[in-house]
Amino acid sequence: MNRSRSCALIFIPVLVAAALGLAIFIFAQINLSRQIITAYGTPDPQLGPLSRISLMLRLLQYNEDLSLPANPQGEPQNFQIALGESPLSIAERLQNQGMIRSAQAFNVFLMYSGLDTQIQAGGYTLSPANTAVEIAHALRDPNPGDATLVILAGWRLEEIGAALPTSGLSVAPEAFISAARAAAFEGMLFPGTYQLPRDTGIDDLLHVLTQAFEQTVTEEMRDGYAQQGLNLQQAITLASIIEREAVVADEMPLIASVFLNRLAIGMNLDADPTVQYAVGFNSAQNTWWTNPLSLADLQFDSPYNTYRYPGLPPGPIANPGINALRAVAFPAQTPYYYFRATCDGSGRHFFAETFDEHVNNACP
Repeated sequence: MNRSRSCALIFIPVLVAAALGLAIFIFAQINLSRQIITAYGTPDPQLGPLSRISLMLRLLQYNEDLSLPANPQGEPQNFQIALGESPLSIAERLQNQGMIRSAQAFNVFLMYSGLDTQIQAGGYTLSPANTAVEIAHALRDPNPGDATLVILAGWRLEEIGAALPTSGLSVAPEAFISAARAAAFEGMLFPGTYQLPRDTGIDDLLHVLTQAFEQTVTEEMRDGYAQQGLNLQQAITLASIIEREAVVADEMPLIASVFLNRLAIGMNLDADPTVQYAVGFNSAQNTWWTNPLSLADLQFDSPYNTYRYPGLPPGPIANPGINALRAVAFPAQTPYYYFRATCDGSGRHFFAETFDEHVNNACP
C-alpha cells in the first residue's frame, strides 16, 4: 500500500471523529441554549457568541440562587436606587437586605438579559418571597405613585427648577424658583435623591428639602461655624463657594482654609464661582456657570462679584453638599492664601502662601 493511500485511510476516521465531536458540541450548545432560554428568557442581543455561552454556563451554576426566593415567608420592603448607582452596588445591597440569595448570581442574570442597562432610579417595593429573576425585572419600573427628584451638590435654584419637569412632580419650575427665592432658601435645599408622592406641592417640597438640610447640619457643625467667626448664613455662603471651586472632595478643607485666611486679613476672595453666579445664564454655552470667564466678566458689577467687592457675597451662590458644609466647620489649618489648578487634569490644586509661589505654580 502506498504512503498516500495509507495516510488517507488514517485521515478519514479522524475527520469522522472531528465531525462527530462538532455535531455533539453543536447539539450540546443548542440544548444548553434551549434550557437557559426556557428558564431565563432570550439573551441580550448585544452579547457576542463567547460571552453568551459563558453567561449561559454561569446561569446553570447559579440556577438555585436565581430560581429560589431568598425568604419565601419574607415581607415586602422598600428599596431605593440612586441615580447612576451601579448594578453591582444594587446587587450587593439587595443581598445585604436579604432580598436575593446571591449578588454574583443576580449580576450574571442582569448581564445575560441586558437588564443591567435598563434599571431605573427610584423607589421600589420588593419582596424576598420573589425570585431574583422576578426582582431583576421589577427594577425597570419604580413605584408608579412616586416621583424621584435628584439634586446635585452645587446646583443653584434654577438648576433644581429645571430638574422638576422630568422628576414626575407637577411643580412648575418658575413657581418653585419664585417661592424658594422669596423664602431665601438658596443654599438650604439639600442635595440628594428624594422619593416623593407625585402630587407633592411647592410648600411640601421646600419643607422636605430644607428639613434634610436642618437634619444634616449638626450642632457640632454649627459650633464649628461659630469658631470660624461665621453665622449660619455666612457658613452656607462660604460652603456654596467651596462646593463650586472644589473638584476633589478631600481638598475642600484646604480650600476653606484659603478663603478663611483671606477673610481674616480683609483680602478679596477672588472666587470665580461668585462671578459665574452674578453673570447668570450663558446662552452660548447653555450653562449657568460660564467657563472660562472673560476679563469683562470679572468686572461685572454685582455684590456677588468677589473680585470687585471684599468679604462674602450677600448670600449662597448654590446649594452645597455635606462635604463642603463640613469643610467650613472643620477647615484645615494652613498658611495658604492662594490656590490654582494643577496641570495634570486631575481636578486637584496647587496651594501657596505667597503670590510669588502662586505665580510659579502656573502651568507651562
